[in-house]
Amino acid sequence: MSAALLSKLKWTPVGLFGIAVIHYLASIHPAYDATTQLASKLKPASWSPSSTAGLELDAWSSRVKGSRPAANTTVRANAAFVMLTRNGDLWDMLRSIRSMEDRFNSRYNYPYVFLNEVPFDDQFIKHTTALCSGKTYYGLVSNDDWKVPDSIDRDRAAQVRYQMQQDGVIYGGSESYRQMCRFESGYFFRQPLLDQFDYYWRIDPNVKFFCDLDYDPFMFMQQHNKTYGFTISLYEYKETIKTLWDTTKDFMKAHPEHIARNNMIDWLQKDDGTYNLCHFWSNFEIGKLDFFRSQAYLDYFNYLDQAGGFYYERWGDAPVHSIAVSLMQEKNQLHFFSDIGYRHEPFQHCPNGRETDPARCDCNPNSSDNFEWHGYSCTALYHKLQGTGKTIDNH
Repeated sequence: MSAALLSKLKWTPVGLFGIAVIHYLASIHPAYDATTQLASKLKPASWSPSSTAGLELDAWSSRVKGSRPAANTTVRANAAFVMLTRNGDLWDMLRSIRSMEDRFNSRYNYPYVFLNEVPFDDQFIKHTTALCSGKTYYGLVSNDDWKVPDSIDRDRAAQVRYQMQQDGVIYGGSESYRQMCRFESGYFFRQPLLDQFDYYWRIDPNVKFFCDLDYDPFMFMQQHNKTYGFTISLYEYKETIKTLWDTTKDFMKAHPEHIARNNMIDWLQKDDGTYNLCHFWSNFEIGKLDFFRSQAYLDYFNYLDQAGGFYYERWGDAPVHSIAVSLMQEKNQLHFFSDIGYRHEPFQHCPNGRETDPARCDCNPNSSDNFEWHGYSCTALYHKLQGTGKTIDNH
């Protein structure tokens, strides 16, 4: 959708519905609507999960480009970029990596972890290791982490998918999309390749980073005790999460010990106690892995998983992550990365002059494409509750 048309959308029920549809067209992983049969055809005959799943490949990068010194070789966080992707995403993935390398990582050399539910092929491994300045790791997601759980009534789930498809719900008919959402909600942080790391930065295919970073966001998270960082927030498509908030409130009653005293529930909840649909757009997130490994988060995910909403509705990882960190962490442990310019079609965040030197960015801070100051963004409410002093008119 064009920027001109987006700029005409107003804060109305029709506008909200339209923007939610656009959001899902943009925020879904671009390959997860495809059949897994296509990806499986790319499986190299020599791949052996027992011998090469989780393969670390750095030699190709060194051979092609030579070594590139890190900007800071003494103080670095124990962190990595994480990408859930497929072989067919290669060229879009390379665009994202190139943007990250140019703007930040060529000076810091943080590693990349690539995850796939089928083996990566030789072409994917060759090109990604050649482009990444840091080490590259390739993980094969186990069938147990990816499959539909045995507790799900497959007939009921199929009926739900059929009805949602008939109703025009975006990806309402896709089982593989639901598998991806459940994996990102409850299993990405359990992958063996991530056991060695404390922080992660999610990167999706075909995203762009607009601004040179003259500091290390991972170290910022560590030094300031931040759990979760974002750039864009917006409203969820209501038809996909009809019972998510009620299930969450039941969890809160069952586990009050997991709810932070000074949390951000007012960012999630209307005055009448219903969910306002706000969530962080999880295609960009920088997070502390220990939070997701914690008993509090595992209890929450297991509670949701037992309710079956990932398959009987279409709960996404974005609202699940957002609700969890907003309820279980102190509000000062969340962070809006206002100085990181970022675009995931069709929305973007472009820092203004107060946040970073405009000469470091190649985006227009006054463009209508900048999402957070639109009426259908949740970022203004976030600033109000955080007491930053930023408003739609004063940002």
